[in-house]
Amino acid sequence: MADGSPVTNAPVNKVGVTGFDPYAARAQFPILSRQVNGKPLVYLDSAASAQKPRAVIDALVASMEGSYANVHRGLHTLSNEATEAYERAREIVARFLNAPSAETIVWTKGGTEAINLVANGVGLSIQPGDEIIVTEMEHHSNIVPWHILRERRGAVLKWAPIKDDGSLDMEAFAALLGPKTKLVAVTHMSNVLGAINPVAEITRLAHAAGAQVLIDGCQGAVHAAPDVQAIGCDYYVLTGHKLFAPTGIGVLYGTAEALEALPPYQGGGEMIETVEKERVTYARPPHRFEAGTPPILEAIGLGAAIEWLAQYEPATIQAHEKALYHHAVERLREYDWLRILGEAEGKGAILTFSVEGAHAHDVAQIMDRYGVAVRAGLHCAEPLAKRLGVPSSTRASFALYNTMEDADAFVDALIKARNFFV
Repeated sequence: MADGSPVTNAPVNKVGVTGFDPYAARAQFPILSRQVNGKPLVYLDSAASAQKPRAVIDALVASMEGSYANVHRGLHTLSNEATEAYERAREIVARFLNAPSAETIVWTKGGTEAINLVANGVGLSIQPGDEIIVTEMEHHSNIVPWHILRERRGAVLKWAPIKDDGSLDMEAFAALLGPKTKLVAVTHMSNVLGAINPVAEITRLAHAAGAQVLIDGCQGAVHAAPDVQAIGCDYYVLTGHKLFAPTGIGVLYGTAEALEALPPYQGGGEMIETVEKERVTYARPPHRFEAGTPPILEAIGLGAAIEWLAQYEPATIQAHEKALYHHAVERLREYDWLRILGEAEGKGAILTFSVEGAHAHDVAQIMDRYGVAVRAGLHCAEPLAKRLGVPSSTRASFALYNTMEDADAFVDALIKARNFFV
């Protein structure tokens, strides 16, 4: 599964995919019991940010009420307890990613900061003309940091194209690699198209060309069962809030060699060994990159989220999400006013679309009248929107807590929204 291979859809029964009960999962999310505009909430915006289960909420409350203190610096009981919980969360993330050790896990405030951390460090060695390869399906967080290196260091951005079905054109990607390629930065799973990229093959090709590889796993960590050792990448990035954890926490995985070669990103407490008037020496990774008071509660929350998620088999969850996606798509096939953006084989359960004669923002607002929460706009992927020829689009993203009733409510609300404009 590390390479994003398609998951075979299991048989669907009344409660979803065999072996998984989405209603039991849904019951663990307090917010999903509320109503919006007098209708049951149908939350289909998990690609932007996922809701939080009771286990994560309780972990945060317990930490704040029972053992909160700053970490690493104290010798008292509360500090020791907080430090233990904080570093245990790092170990949980390492196991989740199949990282070789917790020392390869760096805490950040999100996926965006993790990518910027790498860009800042790698950028110091970038020379004019050095090439960075990205793809047309990247999120802005995996585009703008490299544009900054283009502006400031003279780097050359090269764009791997996508095919019309939304999949990455691997032949064209391979042709871009050359002796000037210094870094390949590619998403594991597109937040718009749902396409899951063959990241192990991408890494193999890039390494053969002498380039480092960064994988944006902000979607892939949730839906594509990442295994960083199987992928072989130098860096893998994820964000907690899409993984049922709080906002304000992210992760940079790096190989021991890659992290050791990176200079500090920010200066302050914790990231140093010694500070003198004439010189300063820096801590070893991962603490070298964690200046100041870290996101203690948020890290503990991410650890709780991953432990909670571990009760489910990743393949079963993927099959459930894809069953909802395919159910909605099959119901919508008869309508010629709908254009689905991205139908690559093996894609994840993200349904992005445009509606003939209606602006995406208007579609989303009308659907909200029926309690259906979807996202509209460019989805922080403006180059992709231009490639697809759409000014904006609407996106429904399915998660493990969604049900067949949610999928039907989505389709019904979308049809009503379309009828409003004709």
